[in-house]
Amino acid sequence: VLGADQLEQIHLASLQLLENHGMKVMHEGARQLLADAGASVDHDSEMVRLDSGMVMEKVSLAPSEFTLHARNPAKNFRLGGNHLAFTSVGGPAYASDLDRGRRRGTFEEACDYIRLVQSLDIIHQEGGGPFEPIELPAETRHLDLYHAQIRLLDKNWQPIALGGTRARDAINMARISLGFSEEEFAEKPALFAIINTNSPLQLDIPMAEGLIEMSSAGQAVCITPFTLAGAMAPVTLAGTLNQQNAEALLGVSLTQVVRPGAPVVFGAFTSNVDMRTGSPALGTPVYSKAAQASGQHAMRYGLPMRSSNVTSSSVVDAQSTYESAMSLWGAITGHANIIVHAAGWLEGGLTASFEKLIVDAEMLQMMSEYLQPIEVNDDTIALDAIEEAGPGGHFFGVGHTMSRFENAFYKPLLSEQRNFETWQEAGSPDTRT
Repeated sequence: VLGADQLEQIHLASLQLLENHGMKVMHEGARQLLADAGASVDHDSEMVRLDSGMVMEKVSLAPSEFTLHARNPAKNFRLGGNHLAFTSVGGPAYASDLDRGRRRGTFEEACDYIRLVQSLDIIHQEGGGPFEPIELPAETRHLDLYHAQIRLLDKNWQPIALGGTRARDAINMARISLGFSEEEFAEKPALFAIINTNSPLQLDIPMAEGLIEMSSAGQAVCITPFTLAGAMAPVTLAGTLNQQNAEALLGVSLTQVVRPGAPVVFGAFTSNVDMRTGSPALGTPVYSKAAQASGQHAMRYGLPMRSSNVTSSSVVDAQSTYESAMSLWGAITGHANIIVHAAGWLEGGLTASFEKLIVDAEMLQMMSEYLQPIEVNDDTIALDAIEEAGPGGHFFGVGHTMSRFENAFYKPLLSEQRNFETWQEAGSPDTRT
């Protein structure tokens, strides 16, 4: 979506932004680490400036691929290269389903959601807690969540990296659950934590603490600016990509200052706002183009790339589906390596929907099937089958069909493929029900 000259122009502008203007880093320890590594730091204003040579040197230290480990080794997965992974939604305030509506979810309901994530093979990673269990004490509920993730999943899961305490607890609990020593855990990372910058051009204290803890332990972080064009970033897509790139590069540089070679992912979450209301507009053409352009930047730096499956819709309806389709198409054609919130996201990320989790799983399975290459050989070209059916014949009974029909095509979870009368006799169920 960007020509080579355009890609280079944005890259150089990002480096210029970091070198001349800089970025506010509110955590004193992070500022000092960057200062010791050669950055220009003004502790009074909390501004940090990095010259382009330092940025590119640090970015070059990050691995282009790594493996995230799970309790079940069969569910380890690669992040980077030509690999693609999907996560469930993580972090909303509300739960939603057809029976009980939109509500503050309980811990037991969050466990039910996690059980459902465990049952869906197309989801490779649990996304960091489906919704906030507000009946539990705020200072300890992350421990209950980690324990549930460890108990109810044998696949990879996301921790909460908002502050040093939550990050350290995740590191200790995940390491114990896997039976790894500290040294082995650093060599075999299992945690993938989202680190959001406070766009524009700010890294706050809790996120910096989470980054330092995770990277120090050799765990993966995903540096994700939240750049909404027209609000937290320029109204032009090129300007927003420039800012996103600068914020991501500073975060990536900090991970490599903390621990050279620490796994890190280039995170992209650029969209636009509705200029009439100021609300985030998600699953838009801007979002899709930004995902594609972000993938080009990530590949330029040799970093794995994160994108998301997002929608602004408040219900599981046509809007939620076509916006998710736009999001997924942009992310996948942008060569994202991990799609966060790939299943279950609703209402701009405020709600985790049980029904949307299944609708999205259907879409992810279809995308995965689409990405399988076409097999072309003497057998699949099927000359003998065509001759056996003959002019005006059919292929239901030919040997070629009979030997393959059970697994010939994608089998949908939800899609209604019966005729109208049969569907009507079954009670006329729609996608949500």
